[in-house]
This record gives sequence, C-alpha cells and structure tokens, in this order.
Amino acid sequence: MKVRALQRHAPSLLLFAALLAIWQLVPPLLNVREYLVPGPTAVVRAALSSSIPWHTHLWVTTIEILGGFALAGAAGVALGVAIAWSPTIARALVPFLVFVNTLPKVAVAPLFLLWLGYGIVPNVLIAALIGFFPVVINTAVGLTQVDDELLDLGRAFGAPAWKVFAKIRLPNALPYVLSALKITATAAVVGAIVGEFVASQAGLGTVIVNAQTNLNTPVAFAALLWISIIGLALYGAVGLAARWWAPWADTT
Repeated sequence: MKVRALQRHAPSLLLFAALLAIWQLVPPLLNVREYLVPGPTAVVRAALSSSIPWHTHLWVTTIEILGGFALAGAAGVALGVAIAWSPTIARALVPFLVFVNTLPKVAVAPLFLLWLGYGIVPNVLIAALIGFFPVVINTAVGLTQVDDELLDLGRAFGAPAWKVFAKIRLPNALPYVLSALKITATAAVVGAIVGEFVASQAGLGTVIVNAQTNLNTPVAFAALLWISIIGLALYGAVGLAARWWAPWADTT
C-alpha cells in the first residue's frame, strides 16, 4: 500500500523537488536580492521563527477556511437538492445564484465588514460565498443525470419518489458532490485570505499585508507556505473522503 501510494505521488514529489532546487539555485546566480525573491531556506526559517505568533494566525485562518468550506458544502448541497427536486424552484433559484456568483468577491468583502464588523465571521462568509457555487451545480447535475433504466426499475418496483431520490439519485450524485468539494476546498482558502486582506486583525492574510508593508518578503512567502499547507491538507482530506464514500467513482 505504501509503495503504491509512493508511486502514485512520485511525479508530484519529483516536480516539487525540481522546482525547489531551481528556486534555491537560480536567484543567487542571477544576483536577485532576498527582499525580491527569498530562497526556500530563508522562507523556512521565517516560517519557523518564534518572532511571529504563527500558531495564532494559523488557528484563525484554519477556522475561517474550515468554516467557509463547511458552510459552502452544506448550503451548496441543500440548494442543489432543491433545484433538482423542483423545476419551479430551479427556475427561481438558478438566475439568482448565477447573479450572486458573478459578484466580484473583493468588492463584496468590505460590505461584509461593514455589516458584521471585524472578526472570523465575515471571512467565513466570504469563503463560503466563493466556494458554494460548484457544489450547487454539481449536486444538481448528479441528481438529474441518472440512467433512465435505474429510474424505470425503481418505478417498476413501486418505489415512492422519496425512496428513488434517496436510493438512486443521491448515490449517483455523490461523486459529483465530492468532486465539487475539492474545488470548494481551494476556493475556501482564497475566500478566507481575501477577507483577511480587506480587514482583519489576525490570520495569515494579515501577516502577508504587514510583511509587504515592511518589505519583509521571507515572512510573506512563509505565510503563503502555511496557506498552501492548509489548502493541501483540506484537499487531501476531501480526496480521502471520496475514496471512502465513493470508491467506485474516479473523483480525481
């Protein structure tokens, strides 16, 4: 199992190793200053430095990302089920959801700040707002794009509509939902950081803003490193959930 996992991830690991080697060697050869492009070793030192309360910022950003992800997932699945269940609801909701999704989130973030004030809640809502739409669409598609023969079989056995929905449509939609949740996992990271960029007193986005103000580029890169680690962990958790809940489907 370990050998198979290593073979599966070997291309990604080799690519990362090659990029790190290029990143470490090229800037010194081109005489690039550290405040422009710090090397990986400088970034790691900054990421482990005790002069910055990384644990506090990591905690805040992680809570915002997980909260936005959970809210986007729950709301997206609920709306997708409603759209698939009723054509009338679909005609009413879809144009509104498209309108909401087209709103520039950077412009909406200050409004959330005005309405809700500083704190974690507005950043959670921004993360959810960015990440919910793929879940809605994929859930609705998965619930409606079902093999007609399966639906006919359910009707032949006299299964009520709710049972056909629960036993046929929902299992069919599960791979679609899990694929959308992978997208939402990365979108929630973006949303949380956008909220912190606009106005926040803690979080990795705040660290980046302060580091840019002070031209402390290694710290800014270190914050980006931590953000990437959180995003990769969440994406990987969704991938593991997909293998557990829908082993028959390829949700890569």
